[in-house]
This record gives sequence, C-alpha cells and structure tokens, in this order.
Amino acid sequence: MRNAILILAGMVCAIASSSLAAEAIDLAELAKPGRLLMLRHANAPGTGDPEDFRLGDCSSQRNLDQAGREQARSLGRRLAKAGIRQARVYSSQWCRCLETAQLLGLGPVVPQPALNSFFGRDHQREPTLAALRKFLAELPTSGGPVVLVTHQVTVTAFTGNFVDSGGGSLFELNGTGQPRLLGPINTD
Repeated sequence: MRNAILILAGMVCAIASSSLAAEAIDLAELAKPGRLLMLRHANAPGTGDPEDFRLGDCSSQRNLDQAGREQARSLGRRLAKAGIRQARVYSSQWCRCLETAQLLGLGPVVPQPALNSFFGRDHQREPTLAALRKFLAELPTSGGPVVLVTHQVTVTAFTGNFVDSGGGSLFELNGTGQPRLLGPINTD
C-alpha cells in the first residue's frame, strides 16, 4: 500500500511538472516586485569540465562558444524589450556563467559560490543547495528583479525539470529558501 501511494505521488508530481513546463512565463513577469529568474548558462559545448578544471582559470574550463555568446546577448535584448533593463545579477563562479551574466547587460555581476555546479561532485550537492536556500531566503520579497546564472543541475534541483542552455525558470521570492516556482521562461 505504501509503495502504491509513493508511486501515485510520483505520478502526480510528474503530471504537474509536465503541465507547468508547457506553460511558459513571459519575461515581463520579471518586472514585478519580488521576482527571481534562475537561468542555466548559455551554450557551452560538452558536459562537465575537464580533469584539470580550476576555478578562476577559464582556460581550464568548458566555456561559451559563439552561439552561446549570441544566445546570452539575445536573452539580454529580450529582457530589455520586456522592460527589464537593470537587475541584481548573481552568477556561479564558473567562467561560462560569469560570461553569460555579463552578456545579459543588466548590470554588475556578483559571483555567488552558492550557485556553483555540483555536477560530478555529489558530496557538494546538499551543502551547495543549503547555501543557495539560505541566500534565497535573505533576498527581499518586494525588491526589483534578481537574475541568477547557474548550471543545469541547480535549476533542475529547484524545479524538477531539465532546462536547455540559456533557459530558466521564474520564481516569486517569499522570504524562504524555497521561492514559489511560477514556471519556465518563454524561450522564443
């Protein structure tokens, strides 16, 4: 009986996730007070990072390609067209995230270790997510737009959905470490 309940609960969550994924949120929603956009970095070919990865050394990391740079600039233009010309922008310390955040053109980018990747580093998953929840709980619920640029594993941990490069989800800040998910952004 308990297994049946767990299976049913999983199916309900999957159905809810799929219907939520189908309803993309317009970027103009980010202009409302207390909104947060959590983005996956723009296109950076490959998966993970090289064995000799070093934080702060972009030559040792997987980086944006030209398509990724244009993808980030394009999203910045779309945000501006939706009325978002300035935001508080935080980024993972990985070069591909920092570059994505800068190319959005929304203001100074603040590196935030709580947005760093834990891909292939399972022992860092829970401490990183705990630090991110603490960071989110401290953001003002009535402030202007906040944009976070992070990694697929982080977005998926918060939404339950896989997100393509340059994609993301919009949240309503609520003073907790688990802001209310409004849905994925429209990628058109």
